[in-house]
Amino acid sequence: MNLSIRIARGRGPGKQPPSRRAGHRPGWGRWLALVLILGGMAGAVLGWPWLRDQSRVAAAYGAKVGCSCHYIAGRPLSDCAKDFEPGMSLVWLTENADTHTITARYALLPGQSASWHSGPGCVLEPWKD
Repeated sequence: MNLSIRIARGRGPGKQPPSRRAGHRPGWGRWLALVLILGGMAGAVLGWPWLRDQSRVAAAYGAKVGCSCHYIAGRPLSDCAKDFEPGMSLVWLTENADTHTITARYALLPGQSASWHSGPGCVLEPWKD
């Protein structure tokens, strides 16, 4: 008969695991995680108006540039993103050929449209709240 006794390294008989020692407070990592999560949520709530406004400006700029590029310069819509400022890689353009309208969206946030009219050219649609 083969009997074996396993003793954990660093713990002799009578020693408890580190998380159960007297005076040791387990869970500080949980508190840190909770503080980081709550801080991130507070930052998102407080930063939402700024992010919404910045996305609105980026979409309006993209729509105006896309409309001018496509309807005035006659370039394909896929080529118009070359005219964007650096950092605008998250702006997507779509076209409604029936109404001569270009809509730009920044990431997954609400978009902005610009329409071509003979005379004034490309005009931004009113901001939607």
